[in-house]
Amino acid sequence: MAYLYRNSKGDTYYLNGQVVRLKNGRDQQIYFFTREPREGKALEALPSGYEVNEGVGSGLPVLRRIKTS
Repeated sequence: MAYLYRNSKGDTYYLNGQVVRLKNGRDQQIYFFTREPREGKALEALPSGYEVNEGVGSGLPVLRRIKTS
């Protein structure tokens, strides 16, 4: 089952991830939220060291790294 996040407006978003190749040839893992889970890209849990943050006006969820002190 895909990880889901329900924002303050009541909308449901699913966490997805994929590896993309950058112009310099390096592979980079990216994470993004969609309204429907994408086949083969949906993640079951939050990645370690990340938390969900909600945009103030839009309510769109984004992942951010947990700051360590």
